[in-house]
Amino acid sequence: MSEQESIDISEAQIAVHWHEEEKFHPSTQFISQANMTDPTIYERFGLDNFPECFKEYADLLTWYQYWHTTLDTSDAPCWKWFVGGKINASYNCVDRHLPKHKNKAAMIWVPEPENEPHVVITYQELFVRVNEVAVLLKDFAGLETGDRVTIHMPMVPELVITMLACARLGIIHSVVFGGFSGKACGERIADSGSRVLITMDGYHRNGKLIFHEKSFSAIEEAEEQGQSVDKVLIWKRYPGKSISNVPIVKGRDYFMDELLQEYAGKRIDPVAMPAEAPLFLMYTSGTTGSPKGCQHSTGGYLAYAAGTSKFVQDIHAEDVYWCMADIGWITGHSYIVYGPLALAATSVMYEGVPNYPDAGRAWRIAEQLDVNIFHTAPTTIRMLRKAGPDEPKKYNYNFKHMTTVGEPIEPEVWRWYYHDVGKGRAVIVDTWWQTETGGFLCSTMPAIQPMKPGSAGPGVPGIHPIIFDEDGREVESGSGKAGNICIRNPWPGAFQTIWGDRERYVSTYYEKYCRDKDSKDWRDWPYFTGDAAVLAKDGYYRILGRVDDVINVAGHRLGTKELESVCLVIPEIAEAAVVPLADEIKGRVPDIYVSLKPGEKPSKKIKETIIESIETTIGKIARPKNVYIVPDMPKTRSGKIMRRVLASISNGRDIGDVTTLANPDIVESIRKMVQGD
Repeated sequence: MSEQESIDISEAQIAVHWHEEEKFHPSTQFISQANMTDPTIYERFGLDNFPECFKEYADLLTWYQYWHTTLDTSDAPCWKWFVGGKINASYNCVDRHLPKHKNKAAMIWVPEPENEPHVVITYQELFVRVNEVAVLLKDFAGLETGDRVTIHMPMVPELVITMLACARLGIIHSVVFGGFSGKACGERIADSGSRVLITMDGYHRNGKLIFHEKSFSAIEEAEEQGQSVDKVLIWKRYPGKSISNVPIVKGRDYFMDELLQEYAGKRIDPVAMPAEAPLFLMYTSGTTGSPKGCQHSTGGYLAYAAGTSKFVQDIHAEDVYWCMADIGWITGHSYIVYGPLALAATSVMYEGVPNYPDAGRAWRIAEQLDVNIFHTAPTTIRMLRKAGPDEPKKYNYNFKHMTTVGEPIEPEVWRWYYHDVGKGRAVIVDTWWQTETGGFLCSTMPAIQPMKPGSAGPGVPGIHPIIFDEDGREVESGSGKAGNICIRNPWPGAFQTIWGDRERYVSTYYEKYCRDKDSKDWRDWPYFTGDAAVLAKDGYYRILGRVDDVINVAGHRLGTKELESVCLVIPEIAEAAVVPLADEIKGRVPDIYVSLKPGEKPSKKIKETIIESIETTIGKIARPKNVYIVPDMPKTRSGKIMRRVLASISNGRDIGDVTTLANPDIVESIRKMVQGD
């Protein structure tokens, strides 16, 4: 999609055909144990009490020095929170828990091979290992407070240990998703100015032992962009033996298990960091241009991650909490590492894919570890529903709370999650947020409000959303009209800027609805999310997806997520993806790709049912040009359907590099099906 097309798309009204859903209420059993049952929290966090209301989150942490200014707006819209405060993230996630919880599990790591034992790391063991690595980073790697380090690692405990070691010293970490290519990693090394790369020699994924060689091609990419890497620190998947065949460069590449022998028992005090000092960079890819390095602060970010983990995730120190995200994404930072560990939770980490070796794996892990809080994405929920819709009932686990995150979840999929996975007992929080926001923006508070399938809920306490039309007028609740969802006010979890590119930060996220570019008043700087939404009369937001994921059919603008949701109501269908197809008359029309549940056979009747359902539910204007029943969808390593690839196939465009996909072979078979050669 061209830049001009993206602009055009955001300049018209989005049609909404969603039906209002029934509401589901939390059980009295859940409410009786919940961290937050007081509905007046919304008054405490109202705009009349802003920004001082966020002291409630900051007070969950331990501070070396209290702040003198809760919110500094002098460099609007680069907000600074808890200015004057001194804090350390590593101390808050590890050290302060030792008096009460030193022998409690901080992490339980589950390797993908089922014949390998689970690894339990207590808070005391985490303290020891974080200290040893921190001393190594300082004394051997020569890293100092403010330096940047790029971490390109899979889902292993050493990733968390490395992050916390960096945080201990005030070193800014940039974690790159392990499935990203060497080129993508190299771009991030260059942009952040990292001179140290920390990686691992290999990992298990979908039944294969993968050599993590792309980290080394990242070094070449970074050097081409003018950034040299002085040291590469390599963790071993199996300490004591290397599984990689990449030649070691003497004087640059070192194995961590060998180096750490010199640092056994070493200790180093956490550095008292200014609250507004950067904690990490998290890169997010835009539709155009280079990746954006979202710079998150130490004090504000940690306070927001802890507060939302406590009140929205309902995490207690006694809970066994499993977030199935990858730490290479913001969800893993906020809701595997920093939020849960700040609350002294036991956090489960899993190395592999959720359906290996079979569709029951996730539920076996939940049963074995007595997981009671389960956190995953609609992508994974759809995958597990497709692979084994009846699997959850075979296992004896009991979730009290479940999260969905990352994209809108279709009501039909939500119901399976609630009835089959949660067994009709667990509450669900359907959270909406972004890499840039650091934590949840919209969600029901699980013990206070009922759940509504497909709706994220109201703004969480302290977040005040608003929907604007293209001219900056507010779209009223219950109007049935969609628009651009924005946030009126700053909040502590929000990123501070784009690393090295303040102008891009302002133009992308704040310029659109800014009332006065010279203003220091936060009221003049609404945050533009880039997402479309509709607000029901009850105050619940339904997120329709990215503004540029809308298909303009003869002047009627249709959300792809709504079309996909109609498909997923059909019993045979497991997954659906809708992409725009160029049309000489209508401009764009939908092309639909679906995959079926196990045991279902492709048929003309299924295609006819899809078309009929769309025409009945939305209207003939939404009739698809083609319906393709495919054996599988092209997916990233994290399980996200690559709609861009499908759109390229539909429109006969160059597909581009698909080698980094989890299933690149499927692309060619779909192309032949569509293009007929």
